[in-house]
Amino acid sequence: MDFLELAKSRRSIRSYKPTPVEGKKILYCLEAARWAPSSMNSQPWEFIVVTDLELRRKLAEVHRWGRHMAEAAVVIIALANMDRATGYWQQDMGAAIQNLLLAAHAQGLGTCWIGVSESPFEEKFKELLRVPDKYRVVAAITLGYPAESPSKTRRSLEEIAHWERFGEKKASL
Repeated sequence: MDFLELAKSRRSIRSYKPTPVEGKKILYCLEAARWAPSSMNSQPWEFIVVTDLELRRKLAEVHRWGRHMAEAAVVIIALANMDRATGYWQQDMGAAIQNLLLAAHAQGLGTCWIGVSESPFEEKFKELLRVPDKYRVVAAITLGYPAESPSKTRRSLEEIAHWERFGEKKASL
């Protein structure tokens, strides 16, 4: 599958089959995240791979919109090491997480990116996962074999693309 097809066919999955995810597939996703671009090559990301059912259940209880963390075979917690971070750490983390999501999809896995940073859930996640103070818990990413195939809509290019100045449309390419 070419890149555009991969990007267009990825979905946020909230229902998973009870099938374990192979370790090599998890490592593939982490390797893809590791190669994301970052400001000044700061690479502020670190990840906690959570496979323990009881811990996944506790995380799901804490996060109001993350109930499916208990159902997914794996939850990957994306951390930002603030000692390594620049003023662009949020963009850096977004790039790493997107690489991870696409790598998972390329292997037939489903994911859902659940925001954690700057939420009422971040401190509880830090406590449950024993995360040191110098880190921010950016996201929890559920990972597993999808039990659903939701549809996805997107605004048209005409609605989102401006040429030369805001509001100007390109006649044709």
